[in-house]
Amino acid sequence: MFYVEILGMLPEMAKAEVRALSELGGGEVVGSDYLLVYGNVEDVSVLRRLGLAHEYGILLGSFDSAQDLLEYSSSLEWNKLIKGTFAVRRERMINCSHNVEGLDKKLGAIIHAQGFKVSLSRPDTVVRIYCGERLWLGVRIREFRGKEFDARKADRRPFSRPIALPPRIARAMVNLTRATRELLDPFMGTGGMLIEAGLMGLKVYGIDIREDMVEGAKINLEHYGVKDYVVKVGDATRIKEVFPGKTFEAIATDPPYGTSTTLPMDRDELYRRALESMYEVLEGYLSIAFPADFDAIDVAESIGFKVLDRFYQRVHSSLSRYFYVMKT
Repeated sequence: MFYVEILGMLPEMAKAEVRALSELGGGEVVGSDYLLVYGNVEDVSVLRRLGLAHEYGILLGSFDSAQDLLEYSSSLEWNKLIKGTFAVRRERMINCSHNVEGLDKKLGAIIHAQGFKVSLSRPDTVVRIYCGERLWLGVRIREFRGKEFDARKADRRPFSRPIALPPRIARAMVNLTRATRELLDPFMGTGGMLIEAGLMGLKVYGIDIREDMVEGAKINLEHYGVKDYVVKVGDATRIKEVFPGKTFEAIATDPPYGTSTTLPMDRDELYRRALESMYEVLEGYLSIAFPADFDAIDVAESIGFKVLDRFYQRVHSSLSRYFYVMKT
């Protein structure tokens, strides 16, 4: 069993990301308790790819009371779960319905009694208690620190443009495609989506209509150590001409919205033609963002896509958008 503590900014999209990765890991999401998502998986390492998450780990159990949690903890063989020093960290979620005052110290005393040394500042192993509708006990595997993603923000890249998705969201979009081998971004811009996919070990393909963007994306990909890429100048409405005879396992993309970009044609017509072009070359999932005032579902379904999910985000006063997950 695993747990994931997701971010609160796009919770439904974050849950869907966990579902997608748990499928890749041979398992499924079983349920959630506010920002804690849990399930089972054969290969928990697939969760290393997460974008919209604070951390993930091994779930040891859930409990109706603090006493039940402590009694269960007393029966565990902590030597199979803890390496080196440890610390217990307690998290009170907004829906916490239990008295957990001092619970972390009580659990720490139980573990310490089995011969483990406490290190509050730099523990080798972090034991986690989450308080929601129930109490949850786990052992952290990985924490996703904000600075990891901040280093890949648009303004930190050697070739930069102000309009770009945050790296966490770009990574989640890649994960929503369930990609295991490769990914295409036909509106790649400065390459943010490709950077995230490449860092996961996927081969990445990109298209942009502007040559300066293509050259800039190459600089960015190399800067972040992504080597397995093919990027070309081309038209996202004519992907077959850019990559003749090639089909793609997955596509993730964020088309221009037309607010501060001059589009080559009417915005809605561009979106329709691009969706048609993607449908011709895709053999799996598409993750894509559109402004909220574009009727993406009707257009996509008329082309042949099956729309599986959509997630709303208000970016600022003049822009709201939906993130979609579609399948051919």
